[in-house]
Amino acid sequence: MTLDVAARQLDMSKSNLSRIENAQIGIKPRDVRAALALYEVTGVDAEALIEIARGAQQRGWWQNYSDVLPEWFEFYVGLEAEAESLRTYEAESVPGLLQTEAYAREMFRRTAGEEGLERKVAARLRRQEMLHRESPAVELSVVLNEAVLLRPVGGRAVMAEQLTHMTQVAQSPNVTCHVLPFASGGHPAMSTPYVIITFADAADNSVVYLDNLTLGLALEETGHVRGYTLVHEELCRMALDPAESLARLEEAARHFA
Repeated sequence: MTLDVAARQLDMSKSNLSRIENAQIGIKPRDVRAALALYEVTGVDAEALIEIARGAQQRGWWQNYSDVLPEWFEFYVGLEAEAESLRTYEAESVPGLLQTEAYAREMFRRTAGEEGLERKVAARLRRQEMLHRESPAVELSVVLNEAVLLRPVGGRAVMAEQLTHMTQVAQSPNVTCHVLPFASGGHPAMSTPYVIITFADAADNSVVYLDNLTLGLALEETGHVRGYTLVHEELCRMALDPAESLARLEEAARHFA
């Protein structure tokens, strides 16, 4: 059975099934059951594989936060953890990988309420450790709408700390930050923020990830990835260059200090 046929029968993308088979992302026991039924594996062999899947679920650190992370976002965090590069545009808020504890706490409070608040903040801060790992290094390219620098999330002190933190992270060798000023006018990402995830293994297709308050969507077709890649390149051209962006971040931090 080809990968194409199996993926179609299991109602998942070909690249997703390939990542599961190569132990790059996990698979839930119920999906193992579906695959075993498709492959006509039964009895003791089937039960052994289901048990392996149950144990494998504990490998990713994010599984320890499954009480506060929606299943669709756990999927994203698993992809993010395997990324070689991330390219993202944010229109309203600081990207999660760059948020301070206080800013993250206020974001969750405003968008999701108090339930599980501290656990959610802890999970967000845990995600940020990937920016400091030595191997494989992760390249992060961020384009921020200028509105992100001006909206006082959590008040002046929280924003001053957040903007100062971003100026520091933006100077890391693996992080590039662009500020897209209002003066640039209309731009091709006005309708949606996005994350483009690229993996070290060339055989793994890049993924465009979109989300909102209640669900996430992974786009893996070549046309979609190419389209968002071109959009990101255009935004970088329209935005302030990294040195100018750093100066703009420092200026915004002084404004809230």
